[in-house]
Amino acid sequence: MAHPKRRQSKTRSAKRRTHYKAVAPTLAVCPNCGALHVYHKVCGECGYYRGVVAINVAAAEEEVAE
Repeated sequence: MAHPKRRQSKTRSAKRRTHYKAVAPTLAVCPNCGALHVYHKVCGECGYYRGVVAINVAAAEEEVAE
């Protein structure tokens, strides 16, 4: 197995890790109800995705309440 001969400096490690950062998700406006939702995901308010009902929100809320 490969084994480093010299210790890597803190600066060199930090330079490698500069691109490791959290990115805020892109939000879209639901054309059905106007709520914000993440792109390519079902709207949590109305359950629509691309103009089609994907989840029946009322039934899902009743199921959770039970």
